[in-house]
Amino acid sequence: MRLRDSESDARFRKEVRAWLAENLPVLGPPPAYGDWTAKKAYDQRWQRMLFDAGYAGIDWPAAYGGRGVTASEQLIFLAESAAAGAPDLGVHFVGQLHAGPTLIAEATDEQRAFHLPRILRGESIWCQGFSEPGAGSDLASLRTRAVRDGDHYVVTGSKIWTSYGFAADYCELLVRTDPDAGKHRGISWLIMPMDLPGIDVRPLRTIQGESEFAEMFLDEVRIPVENLVGRENDGWRVAMVTFSFERGTSLVRELLTAMTMVEELATLAKTLGHGPGRTAWDDDAIRREIGQVAAELDAMWALTRRNVTRAAGGGGVPPAGGSAFKLTYSEAIHHFGEVAMKVLERYAISLDALPLGDGTDLPVGRHIIEHLHAFAISIGAGTSQIQKNIIAERVLGLPRER
Repeated sequence: MRLRDSESDARFRKEVRAWLAENLPVLGPPPAYGDWTAKKAYDQRWQRMLFDAGYAGIDWPAAYGGRGVTASEQLIFLAESAAAGAPDLGVHFVGQLHAGPTLIAEATDEQRAFHLPRILRGESIWCQGFSEPGAGSDLASLRTRAVRDGDHYVVTGSKIWTSYGFAADYCELLVRTDPDAGKHRGISWLIMPMDLPGIDVRPLRTIQGESEFAEMFLDEVRIPVENLVGRENDGWRVAMVTFSFERGTSLVRELLTAMTMVEELATLAKTLGHGPGRTAWDDDAIRREIGQVAAELDAMWALTRRNVTRAAGGGGVPPAGGSAFKLTYSEAIHHFGEVAMKVLERYAISLDALPLGDGTDLPVGRHIIEHLHAFAISIGAGTSQIQKNIIAERVLGLPRER
């Protein structure tokens, strides 16, 4: 694993840095927190700007509309974007990091030709229809049925924690197509247009005070058979491809943002009063914990570079070690939130920024939101307990759970 930029990497970093410096002011500030209508428009505008500049899906193969950059260039782009405060993928998260890569790996040429350009241009937003009220961590026990009727599957059931369901044009949907097969063998992966009759999406308000997730009810929704990805009843294997991206590389931007927030937390600690004439930074224990969090995240960044490099050498699919990343990141981000609350103390009751006398604000609210978000991180893409089982069985080679 190379730790320093090569000459070509240095040129690419300079190019990305210059483009961000020129274009972020044109994009303007993000919309108010929780305003998802404005956020959708903002995210779509940014995605189109990335596409026009050749930065949309830069790690996707050039044959599918990406730039086909090296693993190191992909990480450079993510790191420079985070350092510049550029928007993350937002409502394009599922399409860019889950559905798109899965389609590249598993879809037909016709499916790729139709969907991939639309995802890259920001014209097509995707949501994820995997989890169900009775099938969360035990996803393979899902009960949403898809019955073949001529050229269509007739789908009935319900999903929960449907990411960006309120804004999506398409859904990556797991359904049971053979109820008599073993629970891992009778599942199929479908592309579901979200404007079909029989779909009812109901937003869920989270502890963060927003509605990124939704519950979704499907009542005899007719999905064309041509929307099947992979073979019928082979959806569990296809879903594992999706999960390999979700657990392996999709959290990279979040990690980089957390690393920049450690610096912010140190500034907060040096500013906020903790008793007469003292700041949080004067507390040896708090300084030590901030340093420990910084070290944990730095180690995660090294693991990320290793995983992405290995994925680049293995056909683009991240290794099973992605579960180790997801588990470790969940624990590190929880620790980060706990330390942030110690620093903030009484200021943790408000989501407002803390104004300073020099006209700048300290991002108190962002640390509170990220602390609450950490609870979702340890559940989404498979709980920490599930990740431990995966690591035990697929990485360490221990006997499978019975």
